Amino acid sequence: MPIAVKLNQYLGRQNVFVHEIPHERTVSLGCAISKANVTPDATLKSVLMIDVKGAVMAVFPFPAELNIDAVNQALGRNLQLLTPEQSDKLFTDCETGAHPPIGGAYGIPMIIDESLLEQDLFYLQSGCNATMLQMDGRAFRLAIAGTSKGPIAVWKEGSAGTSSLNNGNLSIDDVAKKLEKLYRLPPMPAIAVKILHLVTDPDSSVGELAEVIECDPSLAAQIMRYSRSALFNYQGEIRSVQEAVNIVLGFERVAHIAMGVAASKAFDIPKEGPLGLDAFWKHTLYSATLCQHLAQKLPSEAGVDPGLAYLTGLLHNFGLLLVGHLFPPEFCMLNKLREANLELSMDAIEKQVFGMGGAQDLIALGHGTIGGILLRMWNLPEEVVKSAAMHQTIGYQGDCQNYVQLVQLANCLLKSHGIGDELNEQDPEPLIEALGLTVDKTHEISEAAMSRCSDLDAMAAEMAA
Repeated sequence: MPIAVKLNQYLGRQNVFVHEIPHERTVSLGCAISKANVTPDATLKSVLMIDVKGAVMAVFPFPAELNIDAVNQALGRNLQLLTPEQSDKLFTDCETGAHPPIGGAYGIPMIIDESLLEQDLFYLQSGCNATMLQMDGRAFRLAIAGTSKGPIAVWKEGSAGTSSLNNGNLSIDDVAKKLEKLYRLPPMPAIAVKILHLVTDPDSSVGELAEVIECDPSLAAQIMRYSRSALFNYQGEIRSVQEAVNIVLGFERVAHIAMGVAASKAFDIPKEGPLGLDAFWKHTLYSATLCQHLAQKLPSEAGVDPGLAYLTGLLHNFGLLLVGHLFPPEFCMLNKLREANLELSMDAIEKQVFGMGGAQDLIALGHGTIGGILLRMWNLPEEVVKSAAMHQTIGYQGDCQNYVQLVQLANCLLKSHGIGDELNEQDPEPLIEALGLTVDKTHEISEAAMSRCSDLDAMAAEMAA
């Protein structure tokens, strides 16, 4: 299925010609751009929104972000974002997430960013996760005839149209493409992809999740040990993964921890040192636990889901795994410098190391941004991507900021116990206030979580084994 049926029929009626660009199967638009070797700035991205009048598709350049307020002002609507699962239901002839940015093919009204009117070449999704399409400017204008237009795109820092990073030569998307070309970023392991699909499918069942986990005996054993740990104090006998999910852990918790464990198998890094696998899993599990417990106490208007908060805490430091996997000599140096300079932030230490050896062609992005790039290519939720990419940015304000601040607060609380790599001087009180918590309540939650440290330590040791 190189081109979705409805899209192919629509383009034929409009006499629009496109060129197919086959590539390795991917799980996200960002990864497809790299695999197809197309220009990010010329690639179209679509977002689906809805209100009482129906759905609308916004189309804008891939490196930019959508300004929903500008869309609502231009259309006189009160649109809200659709979830990925809801969006998929509007594209029944497409593979998951591969939505063509041509609303007319699906009877969906469109609004495009006005900057696109000046382009002569476009790349877009075809409905198939193994094919991109190339379209010239004339063809694009035919395909979007009658579409609303407006200044709906906001360019990300470091993207085309705004200031670039550090030396002014490369944007974030350039770096992502460079990383992919030079080092072949590890794909998300197949079992993690299956678990991610189950998490995002509202119709998936406990039995399906248990079946996927049981395909990996070591993962199944870890889930069983986790369910029997003192963390949950279950006195009965657990005889299967399905019982562990149904009786003790719950679907969401098992899915998230299994996905994190499975995804970590894409990397090969040493166990020893303050940044090694042993320390990584300890930091990861403490962060995830704290994020979930804190999220449960946030005011409802914060809009933070405790299960998703757990996942952001679990995956926010995956950039360190990628650094260790891609650049072993630099990672070894990072480990030594972290151990010898506890007063320095990771950002400061990374700037001393990056630019050396095999990483000499790359900007000193830091492990946060590198992790965000990877998680976006893996098609993880935006809250997870932003929390990874921005957790080193003190004072961050922007998309998904409550999740970012939650991860930052967890790191602040953990550093007083000597856990984690972010040992800088970030003050937790502004984060506590911004999230709508109190200092006393925050420390009460933290102490309750730390009281289970022996159980978390045992689980971390099993994860790193």
